[in-house]
Amino acid sequence: MYINKDKLVTLIKKLNDTKILVIGDMALDEMIYGDTERISREAPVLILQHTHTKCILGAAANAAHNAGNINNGKVSVIGVIGDDYQANDLIKAFKDANIDSSSLIKDNGRKTITKTRISGSCSHSITQQIVRIDRQTKEPLTEETENRVIKKIENLTPQCDAVIISDYHVGTLTERIIRAAIQCANNCRKKIIVDAQRDLNNYYGITSMTPNLPDTQKHVGFALKTKSDFLRAGEILLEQSGAEAILITCGADGMVVVDNYGHYTHIPVFNKAEVFDVTGAGDTVTALYTLALAAGAEPVYAAVIGNIAAGIVVKQFGCATTTINEILDSIPDKINLDEGE
Repeated sequence: MYINKDKLVTLIKKLNDTKILVIGDMALDEMIYGDTERISREAPVLILQHTHTKCILGAAANAAHNAGNINNGKVSVIGVIGDDYQANDLIKAFKDANIDSSSLIKDNGRKTITKTRISGSCSHSITQQIVRIDRQTKEPLTEETENRVIKKIENLTPQCDAVIISDYHVGTLTERIIRAAIQCANNCRKKIIVDAQRDLNNYYGITSMTPNLPDTQKHVGFALKTKSDFLRAGEILLEQSGAEAILITCGADGMVVVDNYGHYTHIPVFNKAEVFDVTGAGDTVTALYTLALAAGAEPVYAAVIGNIAAGIVVKQFGCATTTINEILDSIPDKINLDEGE
């Protein structure tokens, strides 16, 4: 498929014109850093002298952060937090990112989803992660909290151009909430894109979804190695979701778009460089893909934009974001796509 660069540039420049609603598992990534001091006498473990702590938006919140960094904060989020200090840190992180978090629902019976990463370094080594601690409540929401979330969805969906469902399967997105979000988006004629790690058949009525290769293979029950494999898997997901197109992310092998016309397009990784950290790259793809679709891009053009953006953030540590200017500067000289039917 031929990609018109002028058209691509025009679409990228329109990304900040769209308003996005993100619904899902909002998480706080708490990054704790320290310098290695010595081995403890109490146990054979490192003692770190704390240097600083950084709070980053993670999971569904990272998709919101990526979108907000592109469209100047025209992003609202709906999720559930606890009554704890992590909730305050998460709200502050949203505020710092200029994202509207006023529709977060507080549930005193749940923990705010928090992933604490403790990293250490010494004078002659790079910073390395030592341990990660997850804090979350995996049980589904109560009916009362579900009703509050659905009410927020009904209020905010008409005000946006596209909706992202970001499902990390930590309990926020119950079947009722998923159905309500899809129905509301369809009633309001809004594009709705799903980023889910499993249960890929639970999202009928969407515009598109962005599963990764391992989750796709697990879902369809066979390996994806050839065009025919991807087309067959795409057909299964398209039938189950009613989507216009499926974007399958394949890590170092790029991504594949299969649409409901039976077209297959492989998009390679652009501007290959040493990958520093792939954390959150999938959220970047989903956010930019959604913004581009909302701006009027066809799925393949939207996927190309998401691919370029992901190639930028993997060069940074932790959940990272990019900008329109960085994406424009990173457009490759040649864009060769493998297309087939």
